[in-house]
Amino acid sequence: MNHVPAFGVGTFRLQGQVVVDSVRNALEVGYRAIDTAQIYGNEAEVGQAIKEAAIPREQLFITTKIWVDNLSSSKLIPSLQDSLRKLGTEQVDLTLIHWPAFQNVALEEAMTALAEAKAQGLTRLIGVSNFNIDLTQQAIAAVGKSEIATNQIELSPYLQSPKLVSFLQSQNIDVTSYMTLAYGKVLGEPVIAQIAQNHQATPAQVALAWALQRGFAVIPSSTKRENLASNLLAQKLQLTDSEMALMAALERNGREVNPEGLAPLWD
Repeated sequence: MNHVPAFGVGTFRLQGQVVVDSVRNALEVGYRAIDTAQIYGNEAEVGQAIKEAAIPREQLFITTKIWVDNLSSSKLIPSLQDSLRKLGTEQVDLTLIHWPAFQNVALEEAMTALAEAKAQGLTRLIGVSNFNIDLTQQAIAAVGKSEIATNQIELSPYLQSPKLVSFLQSQNIDVTSYMTLAYGKVLGEPVIAQIAQNHQATPAQVALAWALQRGFAVIPSSTKRENLASNLLAQKLQLTDSEMALMAALERNGREVNPEGLAPLWD
């Protein structure tokens, strides 16, 4: 399977026992894809939750991301090996470059090191995160289009990034949406509330269903077991064409994550 699972659980900003409980609850209610990152500082706790859940490793899809300090050819693989130790696994399913902030490292060097990590069996798939069109094209030039499983980017009904999404889909690179609920801001959107009412669904389910129908993978997080279970039901929700058109009209370039020194010039 060279594709990213459509539905996973995110762990951004979750620490300590909170992330252990969140991941364990997610696995118990049916999630099988888990997204973490070196900079989150929770890989060991994610690994603990996975171990405690005792689900066969082959049923899980584990993603981590290489932090910007570890992008050189001398640091990337050792840093990934450290992540594997923390996660308690010999191989992750997907490893991403977290932000295209290459500092004193060339993009080609980082992508080549990432491809070497895959060749060594440390990761089954590789990809990128927060890359714009130009940087994605450079990544393709470095390792080949077929090597890049996904570009994980911020997407929500308020930030639809049509140019970047169209480019990625034209290249058969999976689009993974993070911040799909825009830090919860879309949950108070009247248009979404009305669509939710139409389907006896929650606003969160509507936003996630919108992303799924656009062909995006989603990785929402929650510390509440009932929300984790509720979010999963978005997979069964089918929005009508007119509802999808209403969702499309919510675009407002509402970017929530744009860290100076890390983020590229967005398309």
